[in-house]
Amino acid sequence: MENTITNIAKGVGISLIATFILLLIFATILTYTQISETIINPVIIMITAISILIGSSIGNTKIKKNGLLNGSLIGGIYIVTIYLISSILNWKFGLEMQSIIMIVIGMIFGILGGIIGVNKK
Repeated sequence: MENTITNIAKGVGISLIATFILLLIFATILTYTQISETIINPVIIMITAISILIGSSIGNTKIKKNGLLNGSLIGGIYIVTIYLISSILNWKFGLEMQSIIMIVIGMIFGILGGIIGVNKK
């Protein structure tokens, strides 16, 4: 049980680090190119999904069971963490349609990463 909690925390941490790196790259691209700002929301959703997939996959590699549950936990904890950080920074605590989409995407890609991680050899 303790090992599972450690690996879930590791998966969330890896997801957060991957998000930071990918957002930094995206911000640099936005700064130095003429890319339209209308793509910001779709790219953020993609970055979130990729980050959760990576973190969930790595976090579930050593667990070897319950990939669906552990992956969804990694995705859920990640989304709650990001939501709390952004809400504190913006002083807005509201649940909008984009927030619901992010929660669903986080859980789905967490589950997919969990399945991949458990089945890695």
